Amino acid sequence: MSLFEFIPHPKFPEFYEICRHTGVLRYLPAKQREYGDSYFMEEYMSQYKKSYYEDEINLRAMAKRRLANLTNLVPFREGHPTMKETFQNHSLLEIGSAAGFFLDEARIAGFKTKGLELSPKEVEYAKTKLGLDVERRSVLSFGEGDWKDSFSVIAAFFVIEHLADIDGIWKRLNHWLQPGGFLYLAVPSSFGPSFQTNPNEWFRTHPSDHFFDYSVHSLKKLLSILGFDVNYVRPMSYHSYRDLGLRGKLPEWLYRLYANQFAYGDTIELIARKRKY
Repeated sequence: MSLFEFIPHPKFPEFYEICRHTGVLRYLPAKQREYGDSYFMEEYMSQYKKSYYEDEINLRAMAKRRLANLTNLVPFREGHPTMKETFQNHSLLEIGSAAGFFLDEARIAGFKTKGLELSPKEVEYAKTKLGLDVERRSVLSFGEGDWKDSFSVIAAFFVIEHLADIDGIWKRLNHWLQPGGFLYLAVPSSFGPSFQTNPNEWFRTHPSDHFFDYSVHSLKKLLSILGFDVNYVRPMSYHSYRDLGLRGKLPEWLYRLYANQFAYGDTIELIARKRKY
């Protein structure tokens, strides 16, 4: 039985269907594409004006910040251990692990790590240069029961929106994560200045291979149905200049205060903990 039931979006039926139960948006013009080396490098350069490898210092700093978020949220052990003591003997899966900078920092922090990545060049780099356990396979090529309750943390940063099988990915995330474990996601968000105040520009620039759009609200509903509690959610960036509404007229400090309080941003990251039954 599907977790999702989609109906035409009341305002943008030519672009979206909306899930009755969760509010997740299905982007109707989306098309599947190959995710090889050229896709990875060209997309990164287009967005950040530098290559993925040129950005290694920043990517590793972001990885350390994300690991600190996990440490500070709900420590795996009582007391106040070091990060390595906190994560030692815990397992982490990253879906879409690229060249492995986050996985490498997670391993340094004490995790036993596993990565899945589609780009041959990035898999080769992660394995040969960093010595990581990374497979060139799609997450959907594994069965739901293959890794039942196997991981303490599953991370997927700007990945799940690319997957057309929304039931398949969410069932795997749920089944593979241990009770009490953490799901760490980063996704584009429909609850942000672009879609909320300038939908024409949102649709003009919408990536053709993003099948689903999430927001803090739809993710909280979906995760609650699946047995998760959201413990942390923040915008990943602040774009007040994109906001054509009243929020865009706020002083920058107040805009950021609002954005942090309500996870208002074109991209967000979220940590949810799987309930123990």
